[in-house]
Amino acid sequence: MIRIILIVILIYYFIKTFFYSKTQIKWISFSRITYLKEIARGNFGIIYQAIWEDKPVAIKKFSNPKYFDKYFLNLRSHCKCCGCGCINRCYGITMDPETKEYMLVLQYAKGGNLHEYLQTNFVNITWKEKIEIFYQISMGVKRIHDVNFTHRDLHSGNILHLEPNLKKRFQIADLGLAQPENIPSDQKYGVLPYMAPELVNGLEFSKASDVYSMGMIMWEITTGRKPFADVKHPHCIIFKILDGGRPKITEDTPECVKKLMERCWDPDPGRRPSMDEIHETLSDIRNEEFNKADQKRLELIELKKLGPEKPHPKAFYMRRSLSLYSNGLSLIEQGNEEYVTREYELDINNIT
Repeated sequence: MIRIILIVILIYYFIKTFFYSKTQIKWISFSRITYLKEIARGNFGIIYQAIWEDKPVAIKKFSNPKYFDKYFLNLRSHCKCCGCGCINRCYGITMDPETKEYMLVLQYAKGGNLHEYLQTNFVNITWKEKIEIFYQISMGVKRIHDVNFTHRDLHSGNILHLEPNLKKRFQIADLGLAQPENIPSDQKYGVLPYMAPELVNGLEFSKASDVYSMGMIMWEITTGRKPFADVKHPHCIIFKILDGGRPKITEDTPECVKKLMERCWDPDPGRRPSMDEIHETLSDIRNEEFNKADQKRLELIELKKLGPEKPHPKAFYMRRSLSLYSNGLSLIEQGNEEYVTREYELDINNIT
């Protein structure tokens, strides 16, 4: 209870300090928000679609008071990283007067997330469009890194698709884990197939670990498939990542993109490119390089060698703490092959 009171006090002073400063985040009366409809539910909270000032918005409510600190981190990160069209915008804070629950009022993404967009549109996405998506995502991550933050949870579910007719259609979202690079984490949360090997080995999040995730997202855009979708156990993914295993790059991928992805997921964090370099490289890519790539892309799609496919029914794509897997590892050691997509225990300090 004391912890919750302290968090509420922090939020109060945060509101007093920031809401009438140069940031555009404001206090929003709950009475001005209408038509709340639940659209998603995750580990930390619930997302609603609603109407505010005659426009659709997303409302993020944390489902448990113990996650108030993540709420505060989310808000602080939005304030620090705002000002870029490739970061999902936070309009402000509201509070339910009956439950006294604080909620974030966020920009609504009509097109869902990147993974959903790829599932629906992959066949028609040319290489020129893929590069544009890479570029927009790199702008958002670069913005986060420019203020010396790291996202710490980059994957295709946290990249939102706004409107097809907008110039900047894709945005980085879910900044709840984003923190200054030098701040250690007591627990490491993330979607395992996108997490860098050094995180599994117990090292801290860094800009380089974000770059690794960026490489996996780029691969997903080139294939329409989530990384390691054919691997059923999360523990098998861990061993595969630590052993240097990476998804197979498709035949239609231009050499310049292939080299960039391989550098992004280099096992040595020090050899990965910075987001500045990635952004600059994507800016310099010439459209002419992709004529042959598009011909090959269509050929592979025709042969059903490329495009979305159903992942292994036991593939693992939920955000979890790496510290929640040790029980699962012991089960594998005992020969138990049963697996359910939910939280497992993993002590990253005991992996050899």
